[in-house]
Amino acid sequence: MGASTVGDDLRCLIAADTDVVQARQAGRELAAELGFSAGDQTVVAAAISEIARNILMYAKRGEVRFTKVLDGPHTGLIVVAEDDGPGIRDVSRALQDGYSTSGGLGLGLPGARRLMDEFEVVSAPGQGTKITMRKWKRGNA
Repeated sequence: MGASTVGDDLRCLIAADTDVVQARQAGRELAAELGFSAGDQTVVAAAISEIARNILMYAKRGEVRFTKVLDGPHTGLIVVAEDDGPGIRDVSRALQDGYSTSGGLGLGLPGARRLMDEFEVVSAPGQGTKITMRKWKRGNA
């Protein structure tokens, strides 16, 4: 599918395993451009990978968007993953370790939430899912 730049945002369409890899790499590169430590670059990439894989597994296709935040003392990366899939019936339960409707380990959403500084899920059955994650560069408020 590929990545494209719209204004200051970078978008990665997710419809195949290779798109997950591309989104993960794009997030890592943006974190590096923002001056994140190597460890935090890896953390960002891991969270993106979990969320993008969920798009493939449950919705088959969607999009991951990246926005760099350069606001005075606040430097960070906002990652929004969105799809028009079946939605999440019980978001609070889906955020618990070990809960899975796919037979997996149930670590995707809760794992990504632990890796990022801010994490929000908006979803409803039949309405798709939108996940917004933020990672702030250390030393920022």
